[in-house]
Amino acid sequence: MMVKNGHTRIPEVQYTSPASGAAGIEVLSIAELHRRVERHDPQRATQRPDFHVLLAVTDGLLWHMVDFQDYAVTAGRWVWVRPTQVQHFGDLTGATGTVVLFQPGTLEPSTASDVGLDNPFAPTLWTLTGEDQLATHRALTHLISEFGSNGIPTSTRATVLSNLLAVLLLRLTAGTATVGTPPAEYADTFLRFRTAVEADFARHRDVGHYARHLGYSPRTLTRASFAATGFGAKEFIDRRVVLEVKRLLAHTDDSVAAIASALGFPDASNFVKFFALRADVTPAAFRQRLHTPST
Repeated sequence: MMVKNGHTRIPEVQYTSPASGAAGIEVLSIAELHRRVERHDPQRATQRPDFHVLLAVTDGLLWHMVDFQDYAVTAGRWVWVRPTQVQHFGDLTGATGTVVLFQPGTLEPSTASDVGLDNPFAPTLWTLTGEDQLATHRALTHLISEFGSNGIPTSTRATVLSNLLAVLLLRLTAGTATVGTPPAEYADTFLRFRTAVEADFARHRDVGHYARHLGYSPRTLTRASFAATGFGAKEFIDRRVVLEVKRLLAHTDDSVAAIASALGFPDASNFVKFFALRADVTPAAFRQRLHTPST
């Protein structure tokens, strides 16, 4: 769809159930994904799915862009794309593996909480080794097998698939050192800070605001953020703002001035300087580059 500023809006991809009794889950090979992409989207357009995409490579190399960051996916690595994130598939012929698609409401609430299903700060790239890798691969193999089987009643199949997906995600998240999980002494502080930033980043970009709101000193928030992420509180806030800017530039036809206003900048000039300093590109150039077909 073309929008009024002449840029192509990043399409939202909605989940389509593959079969009855699939419980909002679909399992396919990377080869099958490649055939679908070639059939429906030969240009490999950047897209925004409204479902989860879990991609595991068993052999070869696959480059995958998620929220404007490129990830090299090889054996033992998993990419987890969540609803609202922007993704772009690279060359799908250079790797073999499996893709699991599933809707947000597929898991039981307690399991969803355990695996961080709704955590917007959860990592995209997950790396497993040793027994963790083997156990997670076994869970995936079991899910693949049951998805391809139609020898049980529809209602039973749905339960089996949802439970096997739960096992897979529990194994994946338990076997990986999760980015964004701070040491125990900072855990509560960082989680409160992270939640407050997610709620208020469009209005407040100063650490002092969050320190006053949460009852901590700015130094405490900076220490907690650094322990959890490797960078300070101010950079944590700024990175979240930059990500939102990129999403808006990619996914909407809003003008630069409108985006600046929506994110609480006093004027477009101030906004452009903020973004260019942190993204090494102006908003207009970022949008143009994103929508310029590669050769």
